[in-house]
Amino acid sequence: MASEKEPTVIKKYANRRLYHTGTSSYVTLEDLAGLVRAGEDFVVYDAKSGEDITRSVLAQIIFDEEAKDGQNLLPITFLRQLIRFYGDSMQALVPRYLEFSMDHFTQDQNKFREQMAKAFGSSAFGGNALDAIQAQTRANMQMFTEAFRMFNPFAATAAGKAKQGAAASEPAAKGDELGDLKRELNEMRERLDKLSRSK
Repeated sequence: MASEKEPTVIKKYANRRLYHTGTSSYVTLEDLAGLVRAGEDFVVYDAKSGEDITRSVLAQIIFDEEAKDGQNLLPITFLRQLIRFYGDSMQALVPRYLEFSMDHFTQDQNKFREQMAKAFGSSAFGGNALDAIQAQTRANMQMFTEAFRMFNPFAATAAGKAKQGAAASEPAAKGDELGDLKRELNEMRERLDKLSRSK
């Protein structure tokens, strides 16, 4: 497993070439995409400054994949919504939610593939496919909400962001924070539902 060993180090040079230190050879973004698919963990450093640029390299791989015909994974509505989250009060919550959802989705991918096969088997456009996706999204949100109740690292961020009328419905300061959190999670749930319906 990739998590049991140190990640492979990739160095990016000024000429934009990527050097794989494990194989002592130059690689392309396509090669790195193959490593990701194979489950090999790696980090990318700027060869001159030593700065960790893994995030920007992975984003470039996604950009390149999205540019290929028939390779689109990210719907336009999702991309727009993601852009809207930058600077939003929900920004701190989004990365954890997406990571949680993708981890859960990955763990259940075989089960989900079976559901999708059944859904797409009945019609060309899979009328039941959207229902399966929405059900999976709701299940992810439910599990995230439960996990969030047990461990809440965002309580400090959520405090003081109550909407009008919240104070009347919550009896104490702890209740206010919990109410704020529930409202923010409900807003995210509504946004995800809208996103699923628009696809």
